Amino acid sequence: MELHDVWFVLIAVLWTGYFFLEGFDFGVGILTKLLARNRPERRVLINTIGPVWDGNEVWLLTAGGATFAAFPEWYATLFSGFYLPLLAILVCLIVRGVAFEYRAKRPEENWQRNWETAIFWTSLIPAFLWGVAFGNIVRGMKIDRNFEYVGTLGDLFNPYALLGGLVTLTLFTFHGTVFTALKTVGDIRLRARRLALWVGLLTAVLATAFLLWTQADSGDSKSLVALIVAVVALVAALVANQAGREGWSFALSGVTIVASVAMLFLSLFPNVMPSTLNGDWSLTVTNASSSPYTLKIMTWCAAIATPLVLLYQSWTYWVFRKRIGTQHIAPDAAAGAAH
Repeated sequence: MELHDVWFVLIAVLWTGYFFLEGFDFGVGILTKLLARNRPERRVLINTIGPVWDGNEVWLLTAGGATFAAFPEWYATLFSGFYLPLLAILVCLIVRGVAFEYRAKRPEENWQRNWETAIFWTSLIPAFLWGVAFGNIVRGMKIDRNFEYVGTLGDLFNPYALLGGLVTLTLFTFHGTVFTALKTVGDIRLRARRLALWVGLLTAVLATAFLLWTQADSGDSKSLVALIVAVVALVAALVANQAGREGWSFALSGVTIVASVAMLFLSLFPNVMPSTLNGDWSLTVTNASSSPYTLKIMTWCAAIATPLVLLYQSWTYWVFRKRIGTQHIAPDAAAGAAH
């Protein structure tokens, strides 16, 4: 296997890790409006991700940096073609981070409600736009002979990409709902399990349609295996949720995300951005990659740094593994900061 193939796999792993971790992160943010009934419950939800949300975003930074270094042509075409959607995602992530930190700076109801509304929308919008972006990457875009995107903003919001956006939105919400059931106690835990059933059923319908469409357009035997794993894992997650096995439900919803992202990258390879204008103008792992020397240096750096990052992040989740509920929120601390 050539180094550019290795880095294609590594970038796929980074995006998979980002969607697995930030997926439930976005889902919990969406649940602040769908599940929480009052301020203490909203704080419980925010506290479940309070210690980890910023660490989850490191995966996005690493995926973007790795793409820039390993496949500069891919990075250039991707960020120029998706300039406005990616800008919207960036603004949402900035506002979302500010909302987490500023929400508890003042005790007024309006102040906190406004920041909670910001958390909701800045979780929902990126959850949808990431699906739109990856839908276009897999489907192909109007790329000319100079590897430049020559389409319009409207071209990005085609039926396939919009379906992809709905899939990531519902899948991340489901992932966040089972995470909430895993991390909370009391009534909010039971309501999260009930909501997970309905969100999961909707996700199953949308995801199955999207993955079958992908398989029909650009799939092969390997992507078909990933499709089957994704669908079976999602159904198993729903069964585990109904049985009250929140740990298994969360793990299986994570397998659904991993298998779905794997299917998209398997359908894409060896392309990184297909051209719908002319197949010869597509960006591939070969014509979009950096020099072998650059990839070799990156491989050594990744081999040293990646285990350290994984160990640290695993330790963080272990430290903050306990369940929480409204009984852990002091009455006079309902306006306090998330811990």
